[in-house]
Amino acid sequence: MNAQENTTLTLPKWVDLHAHLRQEPMLAPLIEAQISMGCRGTLAMPNTKPPLAKVLEADPLPYGSVESYLGRIRAIAGDRMPEVIVPLYLTKDTTPKMIEDGAKSGILRACKYYPPHGTTGADFACGLETFMENGVIEAIEETGLVLCAHGEEHILGDADFFDRNRNAEILFYTNRAPRLLDACPDLKFVAEHMTTRTACDFVKKAGPNVAASITPQHLLYTISDLLKGCKYHLYCMPLLKFEDDRAALREAVTSADNGKFFAGTDSAPHTTKATECGCAAGCFTGGYAPQLYAQAFEEAGCALESLENQQIFRQFLCTNGPEFYALPAAADGETFTLTRTPRKVEMLEIPGAGAVTPLPLGTKRDTLPWSVAV
Repeated sequence: MNAQENTTLTLPKWVDLHAHLRQEPMLAPLIEAQISMGCRGTLAMPNTKPPLAKVLEADPLPYGSVESYLGRIRAIAGDRMPEVIVPLYLTKDTTPKMIEDGAKSGILRACKYYPPHGTTGADFACGLETFMENGVIEAIEETGLVLCAHGEEHILGDADFFDRNRNAEILFYTNRAPRLLDACPDLKFVAEHMTTRTACDFVKKAGPNVAASITPQHLLYTISDLLKGCKYHLYCMPLLKFEDDRAALREAVTSADNGKFFAGTDSAPHTTKATECGCAAGCFTGGYAPQLYAQAFEEAGCALESLENQQIFRQFLCTNGPEFYALPAAADGETFTLTRTPRKVEMLEIPGAGAVTPLPLGTKRDTLPWSVAV
């Protein structure tokens, strides 16, 4: 057995800073999937039904509340996953006072911008200019909350939405995001599930109040992987991009000085991917994300038997994100191990909902080169 086959990393438990935990009956099994891969926390997306577009349950608005959803997660996870953030879904009913009161309560720590109709559950969203004009973005900046942005432009023609040198994400980070930070230079801003070289360059050039999450699928795959054989389990939003974009993302996360890019899986479970009205957007990586990230690092040339590369991987997976969100570090002894031992990928059966297919099983690959033990 060679040294590479023996490679084991002992890492502090990490925080998945972008995941979809859905609702009952999915909520408990998805939380368990997060915990099983060493997560001590999650930033849980608010595009539930109804969306989590009010902070307090007592608020009369016809939405779900951040307060109630946090309570449901904590009741299931207990002290096994203590660091949970639920962003407020920004809608036409969001006001600066809602932001200010939510921040004072300690319940609200982040807000979520969706481009209108731009992804799953984005039907209640408004254009970013709405929140710049009505004082909501200014309130987010002044209270020190984080704006989590699905960074894609909306209401686009087909060629503008996805073309070789022009797409919804490129347009957002070329035009709208720079104007946003010009108007609110101290805004804490996360470019979520970043996919393009343009977005990567934007984050690198911005100040320390700007960071980005990157998913396993955008580090591992390109649009060719999706289209070759129509592997619809790779269909997610934002779409997979081109080799040059993937190379930029890989360079960003494997750089020794990376302090801005961190793990956010955008794990999004669907029991039915191919539907009558199209393909449901989202890749499910619950239970397997550290292994997929490790595979991506090594495919990028960052071999993890090297102690230097192990430190780079640790920064990306375990350190950069919690530091940006001002979360406490994992306690001494709060660790998990990643071992170069093949692990078979299995379906996640959810009683009352059906089965969810994880990557890479959805691409007809049933084994990962790494295993996780908690």
